[in-house]
Amino acid sequence: MARALVTGGAGFIGSHVAERFLDAGYEVTILDNLSSGKRENVPAGAQLRELDIRSPEAAALVREGRFDVIAHLAAQIDVRRSVEDPLFDADVNIRGTINLVEAVRASAHSTRIVFASTGGALYGDGAEPPTVEQFAKDPEAPYGIAKLSVEYYLAYYARVHGLDTVAVRFGNVYGPRQDLHGEAGVVAIFCNRIVSGRPLTVFGDGAQTRDYVFVGDVADGIVRAATAQLPAPGRVDARAFNIGTAVETSVVEVARLLMQAAGCEVPIEFAPKRAGEIQRSCLNVDKVQRELGWRPQVGIAEGLQRTFAWAAGRQAAAEARA
Repeated sequence: MARALVTGGAGFIGSHVAERFLDAGYEVTILDNLSSGKRENVPAGAQLRELDIRSPEAAALVREGRFDVIAHLAAQIDVRRSVEDPLFDADVNIRGTINLVEAVRASAHSTRIVFASTGGALYGDGAEPPTVEQFAKDPEAPYGIAKLSVEYYLAYYARVHGLDTVAVRFGNVYGPRQDLHGEAGVVAIFCNRIVSGRPLTVFGDGAQTRDYVFVGDVADGIVRAATAQLPAPGRVDARAFNIGTAVETSVVEVARLLMQAAGCEVPIEFAPKRAGEIQRSCLNVDKVQRELGWRPQVGIAEGLQRTFAWAAGRQAAAEARA
């Protein structure tokens, strides 16, 4: 049986990825320190190892685990925290990743590494959307800089050491299991506020756009990247794939669609623009459609309806327990 390791597999995206690998017949191990992931997200049939990706124990698991694929999603994901504490961001996102990649290099097993990068934070505001993988990279925040640095490291390991590496660059991922009380994810935060009848806070004028992609579509893209026949690794963009919708949606439009899904309205309050955030983001997905046969299946209106229904159900369950 093929073996998959999903780092961050108790988290929002990672738990969906772990489910997809299980459905595909893989034996799945999850590596997660549960700093933001939740035990309840670990799918039945997966083994949880509660470890930090920076630790020697995590490296030993990778070195000795004989994994056919590592889907690497464990990360510091908050752009604002990366601005406030770039040392911590780099420690987790760069050093933690290198710790695992070095363990792959030291192992005797052939392992494909699928790295969860970013499309939204990688290209910056210098490129006209929708951005293709080869566009110049100019991240606005340490989070994007760290993700880009890891992509360069992976290209190095592929060229010099022959490792099998792939980078998938996500748009703004949303969907069920995103932390309603977390620091990242405007859709989840808006859902929580609407359910609670509280105003929505929009930073800037709300016209800033993102490429919102449903988590189930993202999980499908990762599994395809893990299993597809690909050309030999080369330079940094050779095995990089945008995972998005090629559709720009503004923050105020997300707010409108969620209130429509909820069947009610709450006030919108505007606050100053936050440092490190780009104004427009949208990903060209021609390459991933051509080489992986992937395309998004869930549109923004349907995806937001499904996400709000999950959030409302979770809130109702919490109130019933109280």
